[in-house]
Amino acid sequence: MPSSVDTGTAAEYLPERLSLASLREAAAGCQACPLWRTGTQTVFGEGAARSELMLVGEQPGDREDREGHPFVGPAGRLLDEALEEADIDRTRAYVTNVVKHFKWQARGKRRIHAKPAWSEVAACRPWLDAELTVVKPDVLVCLGATAAQALLGRSFRVTRDRGKPVDSDLAPHVLATIHPSAILRADAETRATERAALVDDLRVVASLLRA
Repeated sequence: MPSSVDTGTAAEYLPERLSLASLREAAAGCQACPLWRTGTQTVFGEGAARSELMLVGEQPGDREDREGHPFVGPAGRLLDEALEEADIDRTRAYVTNVVKHFKWQARGKRRIHAKPAWSEVAACRPWLDAELTVVKPDVLVCLGATAAQALLGRSFRVTRDRGKPVDSDLAPHVLATIHPSAILRADAETRATERAALVDDLRVVASLLRA
């Protein structure tokens, strides 16, 4: 067992033998950064081992934190709809987040998303690396700037390079697109445009899955 909490890295929490089941069990007790103190529970990735597609977001939201499953809130529903429009079978995807605990600020009775610090992203990175090692996806998609910069470098800009496959040793095909939650936060006109753009990016993903 790790000897301390808030150590700055989840590496010492990794199980000796990597599988999705062993990783999920070990991650439930992770205290490598302060977010375990405010999150209800660890929200680990879900999907089949050896999934063809891995989708990586920023962090669980309020609904995900309460239920313990990734992408089950409004952003998850939008993502499911976009995947369907792009002709991608959702069951072929493994979904996870860069950060496994919900970071939030109180606003009245509501818990509002707060962007994780880079130190919190770095602390959680060993879990994501382990998921990549186990799943070995053919296509890796970063949803939003936090995921893209965590995996592709802090200079990566989703607005500039979204929907374009990039060279990476993380998977045979890697690209980034907007996070569905950003679409939900946009005004009505922008929301329609961005939603269409997300579907277009996912159609690129669909073509890579068929390649």
